[in-house]
Amino acid sequence: MSNATRALPLLEAGAGVSGEDVAVAACCAPLAERPLGVEESEAAARMFKALGDPVRLRLFSAVASHEGGEACVCDISDVGVSQPTVSHHLKKLREAGLLTSERRGTWVYYRVEPAVLAAMGRLLALPSVPPAA
Repeated sequence: MSNATRALPLLEAGAGVSGEDVAVAACCAPLAERPLGVEESEAAARMFKALGDPVRLRLFSAVASHEGGEACVCDISDVGVSQPTVSHHLKKLREAGLLTSERRGTWVYYRVEPAVLAAMGRLLALPSVPPAA
């Protein structure tokens, strides 16, 4: 599995995908705040497209909820598909900027950066409405 560096849709360009520290870029304003621009909608669409597959969503959830905030591929590969298919889906999640990976010996460990979850939450946040008087 390659640890190639790519610009991530929710992270600042130049941030690595191999466990390096990353910083959140303002990917997109909350959907309810204003219409998205072309670049914002393309970045958000890549993220949602990657999560639009049930196996990828299960893998993403398994990594995000794993103790310690990271998971070895050996601990999350039981999602009802073959190992090559698991690797393919994890690669797609990495390419979409939703996961980072780090090889340790023969195993690859995956992590969902907290900044990615924060950016996803911000994108889907509802505007705060003052309580009715």
